[in-house]
Amino acid sequence: MTEGVPERAQNMVAESVAGGVRRNSEATRAAILRAARHRFAADGYDRATIRAIAADARIDPSMVMRYYGSKENLFATAAEFDLRLPDLSDVPADRLGLALVSYFFTRWEGDSTLPALLRTASTNPAGAERMRAIFTTQLGPAVARMVADPDEAPRRAGLVASQLLGVALTRYVLRLPPMVDITPAELIDWLAPTIQRYLRDPTPPFVDHEVSGRNRDRTCH
Repeated sequence: MTEGVPERAQNMVAESVAGGVRRNSEATRAAILRAARHRFAADGYDRATIRAIAADARIDPSMVMRYYGSKENLFATAAEFDLRLPDLSDVPADRLGLALVSYFFTRWEGDSTLPALLRTASTNPAGAERMRAIFTTQLGPAVARMVADPDEAPRRAGLVASQLLGVALTRYVLRLPPMVDITPAELIDWLAPTIQRYLRDPTPPFVDHEVSGRNRDRTCH
């Protein structure tokens, strides 16, 4: 039907097929994102389908793929991932690491949205930006309320994120056998002391290891 028709005209035809609704590109993108947010929230990442999202947006499924390329790319752009971090203000300072790690693994076990976002963030700029936004707006402020010196909060939050996301990546995305086989309780026991150190231990004294190495070499010679 569209043989010999310019690509732009074909796009207009495709965008107007479902439900007889004609939209420009900006309106089409907005409709897809609205439908995707609703569908991901209602069904979760695994059960949501491009076909269902297209039907909700009243658009041909091929147009969803044209604008976003894949389900993971669409998810990275549309998904609203809320860590739902609890208020830990009443937790004793020496148990903050345990409380935070326990919450994260309770939150993540059986949740398909985090693995999807991690997979996408490693290859897709939109996914990476979403992960940075989560770090900046959710984890960062939460860590700032737990540390003794607010000026150190960004660095300590970065260290906490490196541990939590590293474990999540190896357990839920890469599925390394030792990380998959370990129980959540064992993971918490291993990880909590490290997170506690990042949150509350004194800042290590700065040591210029390059200078120290040169001095050590001179001593040896």
